[in-house]
Amino acid sequence: MCADRSSGLSGLRVLVTGADGFIGSHLVDRLLDEAARVRAFCVYNSNGSYGWLDEFEPERLFDVDLQLGDIRDPRSVRRAVRDVDVVFHLAALVAIPYSYQAPESFVDTNITGTLNVLEAVREAGAVRVVHTSTSEVYGTPESVPITEGHPIQAQSPYSASKIAADQLCQAYARSFRIDVVTLRPFNTYGPRQSARAVIPAILGQLLAGAEEVRLGSLWPRRDLTFVTDTVDGFVRMATSDLAPGSLIQLGTGHAVSIGELFDLCCEVTARRARVVTDRERLRPAESEVQVLLSEPSQAKEELGWQASCSLRDGLAETARWLEPRIDPERAVRYQR
Repeated sequence: MCADRSSGLSGLRVLVTGADGFIGSHLVDRLLDEAARVRAFCVYNSNGSYGWLDEFEPERLFDVDLQLGDIRDPRSVRRAVRDVDVVFHLAALVAIPYSYQAPESFVDTNITGTLNVLEAVREAGAVRVVHTSTSEVYGTPESVPITEGHPIQAQSPYSASKIAADQLCQAYARSFRIDVVTLRPFNTYGPRQSARAVIPAILGQLLAGAEEVRLGSLWPRRDLTFVTDTVDGFVRMATSDLAPGSLIQLGTGHAVSIGELFDLCCEVTARRARVVTDRERLRPAESEVQVLLSEPSQAKEELGWQASCSLRDGLAETARWLEPRIDPERAVRYQR
């Protein structure tokens, strides 16, 4: 079991945007353990759903201020930011393949949404913002391991939108002294991750008994961090004495290829299958990021953070969570 660690947010009023999502819901869980006063901002929908928070026990959410809204709407965001001490800004569109089809949506959500948070905080005053970046902003790196000072390069509409959001945070820190710090996780995985992502796509097909697993390129290498470790980084950023505009990346300092990841998923599930190339999972040739490998020393020095969950243990825990939720027909098909 990959365990959480404690830090100090007890009694603070905290807002999590994107609380209905993968990392956001895990962060809400951790903040409740920390005895923080949580406001969960979730995307409005006609079903009145709070995403992954709907799976929490009702008593777990008894004191949580659940709000439905839209990060693209400044009034919704101002209302959510009112009277909080810390904003964890995770609301974003993150599906890279969809960014090729709908780049305008990524601009509206990831850039304008971040601007709305910064403006609301500027109006409210005395609020720390922990903004969520992504290692995708580096593109295929000039050298590895990647440090925080590595040049950035947009290789997808998604990464371009996140670069712009990161730069807005830097600008607001310098121009208006907004207390915004940026956390840049490398690839996070674990329970509740979208079935479109590579790890749940592999595990889902294997656990469904597929003889052929449909994947894109097997050669890209990724630095994979279990979700509870990533969430620990968020908590540490919020309680740190980092100056406005600071940037910290989170990663394990180790990378595996998608092919190696597939083999490890086979081991932890005790299943075997053949890999079949699915061309719809392939990125455009010059858009594929070939390797993302972090240099995590700054997170250790500045936050006292380092990943504690091994890839094997994290995959096993993810598989245990996923197995009872498998729909065999759906899991075997390619998840767009």
